[in-house]
Amino acid sequence: MAYLELAALKKVYGKDIEAVKSFNLKVDKEEFIVFLGPSGCGKSTIMRMIAGLESVTEGNILLEGESIIDYQPKDRGISMIFQSYAVWPHMTVYDNVAYALKLRKISKEQIDKTVKEVAKISDIYQYLNRYPNNLSGGQRQRVAVARAIAIKPKLFLMDEPLSNLDAKLRVSMRTDLKRIHQELKTTSIFVTHDQSEALSLADRIVVMNHGYIEQIGTPNEIYHDSESMFVAKFIGSPPSNFLTVKVKEREDKIFVIHSDFELEVKNKYKKALKNKYINKEIILAVRPENFTINKKGILKVKCNIIEPQGSHVVINIFVGGEEIKVVSNILTLKTNEEIDLGFSEKIAFFDIETEKRIR
Repeated sequence: MAYLELAALKKVYGKDIEAVKSFNLKVDKEEFIVFLGPSGCGKSTIMRMIAGLESVTEGNILLEGESIIDYQPKDRGISMIFQSYAVWPHMTVYDNVAYALKLRKISKEQIDKTVKEVAKISDIYQYLNRYPNNLSGGQRQRVAVARAIAIKPKLFLMDEPLSNLDAKLRVSMRTDLKRIHQELKTTSIFVTHDQSEALSLADRIVVMNHGYIEQIGTPNEIYHDSESMFVAKFIGSPPSNFLTVKVKEREDKIFVIHSDFELEVKNKYKKALKNKYINKEIILAVRPENFTINKKGILKVKCNIIEPQGSHVVINIFVGGEEIKVVSNILTLKTNEEIDLGFSEKIAFFDIETEKRIR
């Protein structure tokens, strides 16, 4: 039995605005799940339904095998951290963390012990007597985390909690959240539109688009084995490059033909292309780091723009009039330099109509 199950969950606003469309997910205990997708894809709506802040149009939410959709938010055993910190400015850090415990009429001794424990875990112990206005954004978010974990929730929800922090703080807070999750063995759901947060935090990522699930998988599966063009575009910086090619068969060999090159397909895709796609156009997808440079390449191209990134460079080139991006650790490449470009075996093909991966 799953620790948390979202069964055919649906949310409709008004008469016909479907924010979430038959969403199904099973979450194991102590798992860290990230909902990832663009604004308006339904990820925050699902989290709010789990928390009880939004009503459920259809479907069910089961926590430890019990439906919670008719429970009030306070009775669900769930803690939630919001984007805006939501700490009380008139209370000290100590009182902010202790507040929910006081409502549960826990003894003063136990409250004091719990507050100090979670303050140490959240790295705010030295700020317990300060007020939130005297803290940085990152420190205030740690207060929100400490307050949420103090009540030992069954489920820990985080709705874009790092989006108000600057880039450096976001990175450090990601590490803190992962450490806290591992120490406390919480079951957590995290909502974000930031792919780097998703990849670094998640045990599994749920990629969403227009209220649907595009793919569920580990960070490696989502990145290296994208099920749709949407996922391949959304994940990766720079994202996958897409080239339209035509499938041809010659003497029992399979080739994909582009106006600037042709590539023999020898890997696992050969059978699928031969069975269904001969003489049809498909999409060749290549991650920027999966090109080869000056190693028996199949076309010559000019480096249009070089973007140094310290450990690597991003090269902008044109293939058949389309701009693509290539990542290379050859730091000596120059603008307008001509290179031999090839493909590693880590390529993918997508159906041009369905935009789903060809298997």
